[in-house]
Amino acid sequence: MPSDVVRVIYRKYDGSAHRDYPARRLAEDDLGVWLGVPAGTESVYHGRPSVEQIPFVLLVPHHGWWTGMFNPPPRTSEVYCDIATPARWEGDDTVHLIDLDLDVVRRRATGLVELRDEDEFAEHRERFGYPDDVVAEAEAAARWLFGALGDGTEPFATSYRKWLALVV
Repeated sequence: MPSDVVRVIYRKYDGSAHRDYPARRLAEDDLGVWLGVPAGTESVYHGRPSVEQIPFVLLVPHHGWWTGMFNPPPRTSEVYCDIATPARWEGDDTVHLIDLDLDVVRRRATGLVELRDEDEFAEHRERFGYPDDVVAEAEAAARWLFGALGDGTEPFATSYRKWLALVV
């Protein structure tokens, strides 16, 4: 039986801390593992203690080079996807991801889809020596997400709402 609580650990490519927080396992389906993070959850962001002010749901895909964060109002990003290495699970209760800087975001008010942090990706590609295959996978994931967030591809259209309702 999978654990109800999952520790989500994001690091940067050089191993430095990025994000670390507990989440509640909501479900697992053909898309991946759905995790809920209620408001008030204690977390660590860039090595500093933090508290989540707005709840969210995280989708950790089974094989994708991304994670999807689904947000309620008043957060201005309805969907925020981090480009990351595929999830590495440690048992059922810890998931490790390497954040690769690029983000694909859909704005709530306008539906505008944005590719963000290309400058950080380029800088870290040089500094950390991202291998060519990692660069190719990250860029391909960003391109796919950019289209998927804009064209109604699930789970980015409406299917995530049933999971988000469990943490709001």
